[in-house]
Amino acid sequence: MNLEALIENVTNPALLFFLLGIIAVQIKSDLQIPENSSKFISIYLLLSIGFKGGQELSHSGMSIEIVSSMGLGLLLATIIPLASFFILKRKLSIANAGAIAASYGSVSAVTFVTATSFLEFEAVSFNGHMIAVMALMEAPAIIVGVLLINYFKRGISENDSKVSKLLWHSVTNGSVLLIVGSLVIGFLVSAEHAEGIRPFTTDIFKGFLAVFLLDMGITSGRQLSTIMRKGLYPFLFSILMPFVNGLIALFISFQITDVTGNQLLFAILGGSASYIAVPAAMKQAVPDANPSLYLPMALGITFPLNVMIGIPFYYSIIMAVN
Repeated sequence: MNLEALIENVTNPALLFFLLGIIAVQIKSDLQIPENSSKFISIYLLLSIGFKGGQELSHSGMSIEIVSSMGLGLLLATIIPLASFFILKRKLSIANAGAIAASYGSVSAVTFVTATSFLEFEAVSFNGHMIAVMALMEAPAIIVGVLLINYFKRGISENDSKVSKLLWHSVTNGSVLLIVGSLVIGFLVSAEHAEGIRPFTTDIFKGFLAVFLLDMGITSGRQLSTIMRKGLYPFLFSILMPFVNGLIALFISFQITDVTGNQLLFAILGGSASYIAVPAAMKQAVPDANPSLYLPMALGITFPLNVMIGIPFYYSIIMAVN
């Protein structure tokens, strides 16, 4: 890994606040962000990144690269949960293997937002359609995970009745709806109107991201101790599988885009794991899956690994190749 890229990422203020949150948990500090404030900031971040992506998309038009990017996103959201499931079910129950597979096939919007902040820090551009790719990847992995669980536990005949409900729940999930809705609004709004709310959507973005990552650091620090008690297999999976997925996504992205920012975001989309949309869906669709297993894996291990190491690691590879 490029040591300079790692040092630059570590000195990013948002990441330093994330590390502060982890340290606060380890020293048993009572530092915490009020829950309502945390929810508001997460809503703001999704709204802002979706709106800005829609604005960029409105100026780019449809192209072969955009269609190919959408296709790659859907492919990753299908293949990753399939491969993860068959790896996991050798050691874990069908329900837990499916829930974890869905988590790692889906994406982390917060990791994506952190990666865009890194790109801005490095003055590297990316295209607005990558926001749409992220939104597309939320639901398919959840559906694949539940279908696999139903198939291996009860047979294919009972799958059909759940697919429509699961699809609707995935699409109407608050995070998905907000990012897609903001993307559409940003696409429809004129440049003049967008400029009027620029102080809200752009100027204060990094400050809110720093506070949110402080909160995520506190949450991740608490989850870390939980996953350590679940055994070596889940721990190793949550470390190794994201890098395998991220590198595969990065390699394929080289074939469809030469935009450095897009390539990095594809690597992060392939290597991240959902800890918001998937737990919400699994709670309803697969109640016998253990959230104290798949949630700490995604949030306690994979998320900080991607934020602290994954982003500069993929970036250094891209710089070496390009």
